[in-house]
Amino acid sequence: MMRLFPFILATAAVLISVSSSAQTNSATLQEMGDKVVIPYKITIPDEAIDDLNRRLSSTRLPDQLEGVSWEYGTELGALSDLIAYWREGFDWRAQEAKLNSFDQFMVTVEGANIHTIHQRSANPDAIPLLLVHGWPGSIAEFHKLIGPLTDPETHGGDIADSYHVIAPSLPGFGFSQAPTEPGMNPERIALLLAGLMQTLGYERYAIAGGDWGAVINSHHANHFPERLIGLHSNMILAGPPEDKTQRENVTASEAELRENRGDYMRGELAYQQIQATKPQSLGYALNDSPAGLAAWILEKFHGWTDMPQGAGGDLDDYFSKDELLTNISIYWFTESITSSMRIYYENRAVPQIKPTGYIDVPTGVALFPAEIYITPRAWAEAAYDIRHWAQLEKGGHFAALEQTQTYLDELNTFFRLLR
Repeated sequence: MMRLFPFILATAAVLISVSSSAQTNSATLQEMGDKVVIPYKITIPDEAIDDLNRRLSSTRLPDQLEGVSWEYGTELGALSDLIAYWREGFDWRAQEAKLNSFDQFMVTVEGANIHTIHQRSANPDAIPLLLVHGWPGSIAEFHKLIGPLTDPETHGGDIADSYHVIAPSLPGFGFSQAPTEPGMNPERIALLLAGLMQTLGYERYAIAGGDWGAVINSHHANHFPERLIGLHSNMILAGPPEDKTQRENVTASEAELRENRGDYMRGELAYQQIQATKPQSLGYALNDSPAGLAAWILEKFHGWTDMPQGAGGDLDDYFSKDELLTNISIYWFTESITSSMRIYYENRAVPQIKPTGYIDVPTGVALFPAEIYITPRAWAEAAYDIRHWAQLEKGGHFAALEQTQTYLDELNTFFRLLR
């Protein structure tokens, strides 16, 4: 059996428009009743924006030791700059409009209301592509990809590389409904997303993603290999094979990269421990303080990006403040940080429904050097039907946002093999 996360403990749309609010993922969505697919628009109330600004204006920051940078956690100067921009320069309405430029829907699957971008290509030969984000990400990670994927010609690409993009907010993340009962682990999410694709009318489709998206997609492929054109992953996960030859077939460069990333990540795992054991306790603080929420998420973008760590690394060289704050603001306005963190607890606590065997789905891998977990190719080949493998020169965990063109090129290179 393969362990998926070894480093962690054609329905017609109902023409009713729904808008988001600070309580999007609770009672408001439950009132939809038996509606199946509803057009959706993000509209955060003015009162919620005013409340955010009021809280930011009364932020009480802690002290920081002299002569340190990010060693103890989020660096004070970086957070102070981000908070100042959040208050004085960030325009949520502009970012909201960018997200609303994509077609969005609220889809009811097995009683759960799942928010998704569903941007169809004009090309009738386009491949349906399910893009699945992770934590602490959101649909905003894919905002630079959706245009080139759905309309490649307009963006300098080949019309043959066209996709219908389905990019859902995971249950308990962003604009999707938060689970009200225990048990929403990655495998159950995979089953819901398979139901989402069927509800949208797709019987055959491709899937891609990293972080929890990679875990969810592996479960998806394990349950429904016959539905999938192909699986692409930028964080392929597989444990050591039972076969000794395969287990030891690790190149020197793979072993060095794996060891280096393992050494680095040993100092990065505290968040996993608390989110996998006591997410509720942490949630009280992060749900109440936008500064605290920003600090918690900012640390991950700094630590998991392919950049010089410590004083030598500047996140502004990799992500705009607007990109960082759009992602953070989605968590803030939807009050979904606590429900999002519970996926770590559920992954640890909930038994797997179907044991994971060999994933008999054509699989493509984009291995970015600053990924948080590195799987040797031989190990992946023992667990997946690997058709394409790319060891890339730069890039980290948030590849779709950090290295958008490289990530896009990798998707196209792989799926051209399967069209």
